[in-house]
Amino acid sequence: MARRRSRVRLLLALGLAGAVVLPLQTSAQAGSGCQSPVKPASQMTIESCDTPERVIEKAAKTVPTKGQYAWQQREVTAFTHFGMNTFTNREWGSGAEDRKNFDPKSIDFDQWMRAYKAAGAEQVMLTAKHHDGFALWPSRYTDHSVKNTPWKKDILGAYVKAARKAGLKVGVYLSPADGAELPHGWHKKWLAEIKAKQDAGKPLTTVESTALKDGGPPQGHGRYGNGSEPTERTIPTLVPGDDRAADVRSGKLPSFKVKVNDYDAYYLNQVYEVFTQYGPLDELWLDGANPWRDAGITQKYGHTEWFKMFHELSPDTPVFGGPQGVRWVGNEKGIAREAEWSVTPHTVDPWTTHAPLPNDSTDPDIGSRQKILDPSVKYLQWYPAEADVSNRPGWYHHPDQKPKTAAQLLSLYEQSVGRNASLLLNVPPAKDGRIAAADITELTSFGKAVRDIYGKDLRRSGHGPHTFDRVGVSEDIRKGQRVERFTVEARSGGTWKQIASGTTVGHRRILALPSPVTADKVRVKVQESRAKPHLKPVTLHLSKAPAG
Repeated sequence: MARRRSRVRLLLALGLAGAVVLPLQTSAQAGSGCQSPVKPASQMTIESCDTPERVIEKAAKTVPTKGQYAWQQREVTAFTHFGMNTFTNREWGSGAEDRKNFDPKSIDFDQWMRAYKAAGAEQVMLTAKHHDGFALWPSRYTDHSVKNTPWKKDILGAYVKAARKAGLKVGVYLSPADGAELPHGWHKKWLAEIKAKQDAGKPLTTVESTALKDGGPPQGHGRYGNGSEPTERTIPTLVPGDDRAADVRSGKLPSFKVKVNDYDAYYLNQVYEVFTQYGPLDELWLDGANPWRDAGITQKYGHTEWFKMFHELSPDTPVFGGPQGVRWVGNEKGIAREAEWSVTPHTVDPWTTHAPLPNDSTDPDIGSRQKILDPSVKYLQWYPAEADVSNRPGWYHHPDQKPKTAAQLLSLYEQSVGRNASLLLNVPPAKDGRIAAADITELTSFGKAVRDIYGKDLRRSGHGPHTFDRVGVSEDIRKGQRVERFTVEARSGGTWKQIASGTTVGHRRILALPSPVTADKVRVKVQESRAKPHLKPVTLHLSKAPAG
């Protein structure tokens, strides 16, 4: 099968005179059978009559939704892991913890926001429910929440209020996994098996040892992995004395008919609470983790019903792993690929499953022509990368761990934001309700370094030659992501010389030079592109790496 590439010779000359864009050659039009024009959309269907050229045209015209575009402008999000695990000194909880463990003496939410803003975050995201099922808001649907702890207060509500006061966008992580909702009978049998394993001198996994230490039963009502069949339910499912009843009846609050199992109904009721009580949300984060999968517990999620309700509740909220949402970059190191595509291929409709990439998301290539033109591909969608990493070795605060240095964080910024991804940086508060001083020192230095280096374009500082060691290249992603290969050249003493090269560009590409260059003009040559590229002016920067 012929796979002709549209060869583009775009010369973007950037210097004192600004930018000059030369004409380019367009790719061949689609053959017979698919004659209608390809219109820009956030999701495309690949038809059997589509030629390779038409598939590439569809990829070139796949564009972000309003919510995705806004999300990609917020380059750094601060993640907050704070909850039961903070007080039990764990990473993953059991769901059978004594709620008295959660006993902060005070929580300084404003201090959290100051720290996050100092690091350059434009959005924050709270882990409102982790895998243990402990809810950081007084949910109507579980007893395993802050309302039954010594603290008693609404942490999610206070967090959202503090974030908005600080001018930050807000996201929420609501884990689908829920240890508090494990079936009681199964859990009792499992504990006996773990005890027998321990008595036999066999090593226990972290999940097993945590469960054995906490004992049981789980704190919920056995809805996770109980094998219940989907039936028609109403969301919200009103509880006795529900203060929302009148608003639901009048239509002031929306209601939904869904066909889901017991746990799905529970989860959707909690999502509904979060959206309607704390929204608007700027991101909803949910993953596919299941700590009890190896022990035999599975929970089939009704993703089609989920995504439909999420979209109707808040159509502009990007969902992590959801359709036309955002995706995992493929590691927890905060590092994006050298070639990071926001347009990805899928073998199934993204509205029907979570994280629908056909290949493992850890693969080094998920969006090239080879991947897009694979015969198994049925859909394309705009699906930008989010590079998550913790400021400390763990996601929750542990007193014996140290934070990353400002220099390490700056390197991660350049390898995430600088490679067409958003940086999701976790900064966990300690048991005393504050972010540790050591973290704040490094975060502040990191944020200052980013502002000093990337907050200004050296070309705007005046006329004449400029000395730089970082080059910034960007596409106008409202028109799609199209550049496949490019080079950067600089002119010094009247001579042009190649100083850098790259593959994808996308929202932002930062090219680090091995040593500083002094030049009076810089230009980009786009060598391969899926269609006419729409580049923004190149920016020049000089790094001043922080100590550490």
